[in-house]
Amino acid sequence: MITLIYFWQIKPKSIFKAILLMATQRRSLRNQPGVTFFKLLGTGKGETFTPRDANSKRWGILVAIDESQINNFDKSSVIKSWREIATSEYSANLQSISSHGYWSKKQPFTPTIQNWNGKVVAITRARIKWLQNFKFWRAVPPVTKSLHESPGLISAIGIGEAPIGLQGTFSVWQDGASLREFAYKGAAHARAIEATAENNWYAEELFARFAVISESGTLL
Repeated sequence: MITLIYFWQIKPKSIFKAILLMATQRRSLRNQPGVTFFKLLGTGKGETFTPRDANSKRWGILVAIDESQINNFDKSSVIKSWREIATSEYSANLQSISSHGYWSKKQPFTPTIQNWNGKVVAITRARIKWLQNFKFWRAVPPVTKSLHESPGLISAIGIGEAPIGLQGTFSVWQDGASLREFAYKGAAHARAIEATAENNWYAEELFARFAVISESGTLL
């Protein structure tokens, strides 16, 4: 099983079309051969995880898919419809190294690779309890500042299935050691982990690491 991720920069005049695709493509994705899990994603700067972070010109799709169907999916009408309104595309072919937690009550990523020394991707995702949103937002800035200043980070953006309450990050690192240094030794991140346990912010959360098997384009 492979995980594919796409992000597109959208033409300014095509934002409404992008919103329409977000609302209508679930059935098409559900019927794609080999797809076992999918998410249509909005994106943001990943700084505060509030609606003001949102980037209306960048959208994405994540799928877990049987390896034999990768080429067919890349040529599908789902992907073609986004390319028609895009000015640029970033895509990556990922294999799971580790995955902890749930996404929409599923564990969508099955670890299939070990001892990876190359570039890695981290995906975090959380469903935040409504009454905890304001506490969560207050705690986020030190962590995101630390993230964006971390040695070994190549790029990082916010991702979400909705403007509020379903938040996450997509980050690309030069290697697993750099990611582990941030995740387990960064002071701001350590404090956030402690606060998470104290405040019980999340109704559901997931943290996954992936080997970057191939990628194209630039994550702007």
